[in-house]
Amino acid sequence: MSEVLGRVFQPGEDIVREGEVGDCMYVIQEGEADVLKLIDGESALVDSMGAGDLFGEIAIVEQTVRSSTVRARTPVKAITIDRSTFLRRVQEDPALALNVLRVMAGRVRHLDDEIARLKQELAAAKTGLHG
Repeated sequence: MSEVLGRVFQPGEDIVREGEVGDCMYVIQEGEADVLKLIDGESALVDSMGAGDLFGEIAIVEQTVRSSTVRARTPVKAITIDRSTFLRRVQEDPALALNVLRVMAGRVRHLDDEIARLKQELAAAKTGLHG
């Protein structure tokens, strides 16, 4: 993998860490990464990403801490886009903002589905306990 257009992260290397302040987003050019969330002190796998996927976009929008850790599973080549570059690029090509919004909307939709599924499982478990 060439580093000409991005940075290379080795397997097991954290690209971003949950709780750290974010100042840029990433686009994976090559490789695979896992999204991990601390739950009761343990890292839980919540998603996986590959070439073409982006993450860290919330840092561009909210300028807040990272909500999860992203760790390279294989060698990952990723480009970074800081807030000022993102804003400049959006002015040049407003479709970029729409693409980022699509990613964010997809994640919200996925979380809504997951919450509904968990609520259904919880209701079924409560019924089973009382039935």
